[in-house]
Amino acid sequence: MKTILNYQELLDFTQANNRTYLLLYKSKNSSTEDCAYKNLTDAYAHVKESKVAVADVVVVRDIHEKFQVTSVPALIELQNGKLVRTIKGCHEPEYYKNILSGIISTPVNASGESKVQKTVVVYSTPSCSWCNTLKNYFKEHHIAFSDIDVSRNQKAAEEMVKRSGQQGVPQTLINGELIVGFDKARIDKLLQIQSK
Repeated sequence: MKTILNYQELLDFTQANNRTYLLLYKSKNSSTEDCAYKNLTDAYAHVKESKVAVADVVVVRDIHEKFQVTSVPALIELQNGKLVRTIKGCHEPEYYKNILSGIISTPVNASGESKVQKTVVVYSTPSCSWCNTLKNYFKEHHIAFSDIDVSRNQKAAEEMVKRSGQQGVPQTLINGELIVGFDKARIDKLLQIQSK
């Protein structure tokens, strides 16, 4: 993995590679950033042919603004220097490995062009069967999402209740629009999923 120190260095790195990934993180900040860096490093060890770079926003101040990244950690996927999608939060090494190897790929429209991935956040708990059904549905359709376990993250739970007025899970945030429960028709419409 390459450490990027400024936007120009990132441009040089992306021009040399068709598809690249950049993890924006904040060093020595929280366990979430440490988690994302560690798990991406673990994944990269298994998918070395991927072009992956990291940038610490404490040091690098001119990248996250260019891609409208407002919170870290965030893994951004670039194709020929253009933003394809942003994956926020910390994920398991296996998830990062699937992204780097192309198993969880970027959606493509009818003309073969990459579609920009919408930001998807799932608020869930481990014991919630509908939460698991929802997450499996996203995986089946190659939708990247951040999973927030509200049973272990009190701040996120409070934010979820403040946003929806409800404590039940699953709740899904798709580009700022909230869906309570597993409303498949609405999810399909927002994410342009052609389900069977």
